[in-house]
Amino acid sequence: MNKRTVSPSLLDAATATTYASWFKALADPTRVRLVNLLAVERRPMSVGEIVERSEVGQSTVSHHLKLLAEVRFVLAERRGTSTYYRANENCLSCFPSAADAVMGHPAPDPASVPCEEPT
Repeated sequence: MNKRTVSPSLLDAATATTYASWFKALADPTRVRLVNLLAVERRPMSVGEIVERSEVGQSTVSHHLKLLAEVRFVLAERRGTSTYYRANENCLSCFPSAADAVMGHPAPDPASVPCEEPT
């Protein structure tokens, strides 16, 4: 994808609030590892699979996945009685742009990298 670079600009309040929620969600090493696991696997994983791979208890994993889903880093899909989680590729691709923008560096045009849940 050809990303057009734009000049750095001041963030509006809504954008700053969104970015702060993303950084807050990743301010925990367990959540960083869970996002990394799902990003590397690139497939939906059950909570049981995630627990096995993360070496963290089920209730802790579930709590952290809930927080990550609230900011759309991960997407949850119910299958019968199980919930499967996967990385939200659109949101993950936006995150580096958010960090660039916060640091005052030119970032790709936000319109070229949508950070919305896929439909």
